[in-house]
Formats: sequence, C-alpha cells, structure tokens
Amino acid sequence: MRGWQVHELGEPGDVLTWHDDLPDPEPGPGQVLVRVHAVACNFPDILVCQGKYQERPALPFTPGLEIAGEVVAAGEGARAAVGDRVLGTPPMGEGGYAELVLLDAESTLPWPDGMSAGQAAGMFITYQTGYCALHHRGNLKEGETLLVHAAAGGVGSAAVQLGKAAGARVIGTAGGPEKCAVAKELGADEVIDYSDGDLVAAVKDLTGGRGVDVIFDPVGGDVFDASRRVAAFEGRILIIGFVAGRFAEAPTNHILVKNYSVVGVHWGYYRQMNPGLIPQWQDALNRLWAEGQIDPLIGAELPLTEAPEALRRLGSRGTTGKVVLTP
Repeated sequence: MRGWQVHELGEPGDVLTWHDDLPDPEPGPGQVLVRVHAVACNFPDILVCQGKYQERPALPFTPGLEIAGEVVAAGEGARAAVGDRVLGTPPMGEGGYAELVLLDAESTLPWPDGMSAGQAAGMFITYQTGYCALHHRGNLKEGETLLVHAAAGGVGSAAVQLGKAAGARVIGTAGGPEKCAVAKELGADEVIDYSDGDLVAAVKDLTGGRGVDVIFDPVGGDVFDASRRVAAFEGRILIIGFVAGRFAEAPTNHILVKNYSVVGVHWGYYRQMNPGLIPQWQDALNRLWAEGQIDPLIGAELPLTEAPEALRRLGSRGTTGKVVLTP
C-alpha cells in the first residue's frame, strides 16, 4: 500500500515521508482491515510528528487519528464484516495517512447513513469530544448560555451545533469576518470577532454583565484568561486544548471568589477508563445526525499525497471545519 511515515521527529513538512511500497497490514483477532476513503487531519497529528503529543509512538510511525472506509478483511471476533462501511480511530502510530489501516473492535463504529466520506472521517473525534465536554463534563442545560471559542474550527464547529441541539444560547468567537460568518451559518446566535476589540467587554455586553454558564475552550493562553473573567456564577470552563501554544494558569483565589469550575476534557482517556461511554455517545450523535441537528463541516478536502500541506494549513489556524485527505 501507499502512505506516509515519520522516521524522525520535527515539523510535519520536514519529516513526513511518502512510501509507495508499505506492507499491507493483516487483521488480528477482533480487528478489521479498512480501505481508507477519507482520513481527517487533527492538531494532534502535528504534535505527534513534533514529538510533543502525550502519546509518543515508536519510530517509524504513520499519523492519522480518524478514518472512514470500507472493510476489506476481518479477523475472528471483529465487529464488522467485509463490505461494511465504518469509521474509527486506528492504533496510535498505525494511523490513517495510508491506503489501508487496521481498526480494533472497540474502535470500529458504523458509518452513518447519508454522510460523505469526509464527514464520516471528520466527525468522530470532534463530535465525541464536543458531546463528552458539553453533556458529560459540562452538564449543559437547556436555556443556558454557551460560549464557544474558535467556533469556526473543527471542534468549535461541532460544539456550536451540539450546543444549539441542547437548547442553549450559543455565543461563538472567531478571528476575522470570514470565520465569523461561518460560525453564524453553523447556528451561533451571536458571534464575536476576537481579532477586533475587547472579548471580555463584548461577552459582558451580550449577557447583560452576567457572563456565560459554559465555556468551550480549545485555544488556551490569552483566551482562557479572558474566559475566566466572563464565567457566570457556577459557570464551567471546559479545557479542550491549547492551540494558542501557551498553557494558561488558573488562579485558585479567582476560582473560589467567582465560584466557577475549570474542567478538563480529555476525551481519549475515556477509551481507557470508561470505554462503554463511547458507543453511547456515538448513538446519540447518530440520532442528532438523522434528525438534521448536526452537519459536520468540511472546510477543505485534499489528496492524501498532500498531507504536509494539509497539516501546514491546519497549523496556521487559517482553516474552518475539518481538513480531510482522500486516497
């Protein structure tokens, strides 16, 4: 098969190497071999190439955390049969930036009817993360106000749609008029351009000074610093990621005085600690898809051979929705 491998750590554009003759994987017990129809690009793909992700696969490895495709072979005890269309997350280091990939039993889920390959590949981690964050960790209630940072991005776009489906008032933030327009089209009730003006003042103005109940923050850094200033009484700040590059500090005196919570959301950890929740959340997401309440946004679709360019665009924070690659 053809695909990408990383033989040394560094920037993706420097260390991703294309191969035309990688060995085809063979499924073991419970595994399926999937011909990849699409693989989504995620910020952790950049981090794993740099050696900065919390999981560090042995060299050489293939990135790619989430795929959609068709089963071409199945091991004993697999949850899918040859010909089934599935989505899932390959084992770390044996990822989807290739034509064929293995999925373990617990990582093999049905491809929802009517979804494109790009949507099926790009919805799993982002919408699972959003659902886990808003419902399981954030306890978002109907009628509450949800602030979604980077609302036009991959996880942000999912959080906007999931927040609206939950009956929340959704305020999105984005950088620049184009991204603000995307966030509005996704369903955000109001959108703040954080590249133009005072984010804290804008949120307080939209909420009559009360602040917001739940804050979805995949950015970190200065954005987190602003978020804690606009958290309402008993608000919840959901820590999703740190694409800003700076780990913000949460002063405990401020948390106590304002009576808000700072909540970590490491979705991948549930696959180890409570894997039974993953299919439950996926069932809920599939229902929302069938009801037309979510519609995964694909901002760009490139050939698999252009993986370095796709990750460059993603790392520049100039993309909207998910970036996907197709063999």
